[in-house]
Amino acid sequence: MSPSRINESSLVVTPIKHAADKKCTIGAIITGLDLNDISDEDLATLKEAIHQYQYVMIKDQHNLDPVKHWELVTRLDPEAPQVHGHGTVKEFQKTGGLLSKRAVHGLPAAPNVRLIGKGYQGEDHFGIKDFTAAGASNDYHRYPPSAESFAAGNTQFQRWHIDAPLYDREPPHFTALRAVKCPVGPDIQVNWDDGSGLSMKCKPGQTAFVSNTQLYELLSDEERMLAENSWVEYAPFPYMWIENCKGRPNGLGLETEGKEHKMEEMPEWEPEKIKTYPMVWMRPNGKKALQIHGIAVRKMFLKATPTSEVQVVDDVVKIRELLHSWQQRIIRPEYVLMGPVEEGDVQMWDNWSVFHTAVDYPDHYGPRSMHQANLGASDSPVGPVPIPVS
Repeated sequence: MSPSRINESSLVVTPIKHAADKKCTIGAIITGLDLNDISDEDLATLKEAIHQYQYVMIKDQHNLDPVKHWELVTRLDPEAPQVHGHGTVKEFQKTGGLLSKRAVHGLPAAPNVRLIGKGYQGEDHFGIKDFTAAGASNDYHRYPPSAESFAAGNTQFQRWHIDAPLYDREPPHFTALRAVKCPVGPDIQVNWDDGSGLSMKCKPGQTAFVSNTQLYELLSDEERMLAENSWVEYAPFPYMWIENCKGRPNGLGLETEGKEHKMEEMPEWEPEKIKTYPMVWMRPNGKKALQIHGIAVRKMFLKATPTSEVQVVDDVVKIRELLHSWQQRIIRPEYVLMGPVEEGDVQMWDNWSVFHTAVDYPDHYGPRSMHQANLGASDSPVGPVPIPVS
């Protein structure tokens, strides 16, 4: 044991104190931890904190070695395949569709740690030379803010999602996102732009989070019963399937314009690699999360009660209408957690129980540099009711 481990751990977990007008239940700040040298005991405490609070912000990780960043997520799920959740960069560029429209680089020292961000990343960013990142942009939306409005600091949530390939590999349990460089400037305003009149302010370059456990609790008894007994089937290569689609202004789901690829237009796919998941996922602490990645669902199998007949829905209009009617309840300012993240912070979250999204900001705030790592889980999500075996 190294000398630094002789003394008692200095790790401190402090729940985030939310403003009086917030109903958000997630989040904790972690101090006294060096992710370059984390003991098994502290790793277990970190894992427990992520499950308890769903989101944690680990302070003062300015010197995190990318190799240790990758090692962190592999130690949290040692039985998982040792590759990024979306596979290698080459695989991702080939079948990533919607997600791979912007260039993604792995860090040379740790290729499974991905550089994501916006703007010029410098002459040499951890071995990546002269790269200008195209950030997660409002161009994804069918109705983005005007150029003038955006330049004045008005923006939208980009795309509420979980980190998940939803084909072949399982969703990562955890994502670790390190803030290397943050944009600087006055607060920007996130507008829902969906007729609700909702908006909230935040610092530029932040990531927003909501709890899908809290969303599950917002459902009625009848809706919870339906969700617990139902399941969804995702499209093969789902992000290629929707690569020509556009998002809603509030970042939740897609505008349906008939732009999904027909199955015969898709790359050759294997039926056994298609993912079928319960609508409700059981968490290690016994709580439940309504964890459905709506943009990628191709079929729903609905059972209103345990003894009901299965209703198969393959109309994406109806699928998206139902999911949006549920999920929009949590996409409200009082439920949204938004940092504020500072350079050197590592954000980690329970990817099986939250949604998150980037928030685009005007270029003049400067570059954003983030290092992201996760790996497809060693197990599959399980619901309160097993999916029937066909």
